[in-house]
Amino acid sequence: MGLSELLTITIMLAALFAYINHRFIRWPPTIGIMVLSLGTSVALVLLGQFYPAFTIKVKEIAASINFREVLMNFMLSFLLFAGAIHIDAKKLRKQAWPVLLLSTLGTLISTTIIGSATWEILRLFQLPAPFIYCLLFGAVISPTDPIAVLAILRRANIPESLDIKISGESLFNDGVAVVIFITLLDAAHSGVSAVDFISVGKLFLQEAVGGLFFGAILGYGGYFALRSIDDYNVEVLVTLALVAGGYFVAGHLHVSGPLAMVVAGIITGNKTRHEALSDTSRDYLGKFWELIDEILNAILFLLIGIEILVIKTSYTILLVGVISIFIALLARWLSVWLPITLLKFKMRFERHAVAILTWGGLRGGLSVALALSLEPQMHRDEFVLITYVIVVYSILVQGLTIGGFTKRLMRVQGS
Repeated sequence: MGLSELLTITIMLAALFAYINHRFIRWPPTIGIMVLSLGTSVALVLLGQFYPAFTIKVKEIAASINFREVLMNFMLSFLLFAGAIHIDAKKLRKQAWPVLLLSTLGTLISTTIIGSATWEILRLFQLPAPFIYCLLFGAVISPTDPIAVLAILRRANIPESLDIKISGESLFNDGVAVVIFITLLDAAHSGVSAVDFISVGKLFLQEAVGGLFFGAILGYGGYFALRSIDDYNVEVLVTLALVAGGYFVAGHLHVSGPLAMVVAGIITGNKTRHEALSDTSRDYLGKFWELIDEILNAILFLLIGIEILVIKTSYTILLVGVISIFIALLARWLSVWLPITLLKFKMRFERHAVAILTWGGLRGGLSVALALSLEPQMHRDEFVLITYVIVVYSILVQGLTIGGFTKRLMRVQGS
């Protein structure tokens, strides 16, 4: 099946599920689409008991979609830029320390805890894996995705400062997690004995600092380009080129493309929109990137749902996955609690911030894509299935309960 057919089927299914969800179910769009795609996948698996040829064909179509390539090399850049363009830089600056510590120290804590616990659990189930591969899995499952819950949290009337913490942390910890993953992957390829902290530190700094610096160059380059014209069609096209071309160049420069997109998006959404665009262009640019965000998230969560058709299952690994749900939640709580505890000496925090940030820390498509990036000898099949169990649980259970959970906490706070 060719690219055009796959693209057509994917967009049609995403639109169909979005319509059904909006018309009848009325869950948050991304959660509703994923539930429908999961249900369809399960139905196809059951249908395979009676019509195996049909299910085999559907599985072949699903297997032909390179989820990692689609997300990591295409969708991620647009998703991060679209998310960052709506961040208020002034409000983000006020929450700079929490966002910085949660996205860096928090991600490192989560990676270490999950990696260490996974190493022990796999040994317990007689499925030993090298510690470096378990740390890689820790980096896979540590980034959070607030897309599905931010709208729910806003309806629950969370403080604006907490909203900025959640969205800002997620944007930056996606980039940090990718940098940690790349650093650990390089260490795994080189062999642990051949790796020293200096070389690891240099690679980390090259990716992270280089990505931030390159993102600033992209953002200000876009600013000067857009300031010199006044045509919203051309201006939208320039931002598209900035994202697609910037992410491509970042890969060749060996700097973090995700971090570059976040910085470029923040500059574009603040300095460029307010100083370089007319009111008409500002309106068109904002609506265009909102639409891109909605469309790509619908497709992303559809792809996560249909991945169940091609994931190799094992009852033992499924059990490890269920146990890993609680490990991931514990790691998330500690990775939030420690930075906030350290910062309480410097600034005030909202009541129940730790609880809301913990339960609202959903895992999403980036985790699935990173797991699929592992090589077969790195226990890829096992880690992909465990990742999928955690992602599905976090989106379906945490995503569907975070609204009520937060409202109860807010009522308790108000009483």
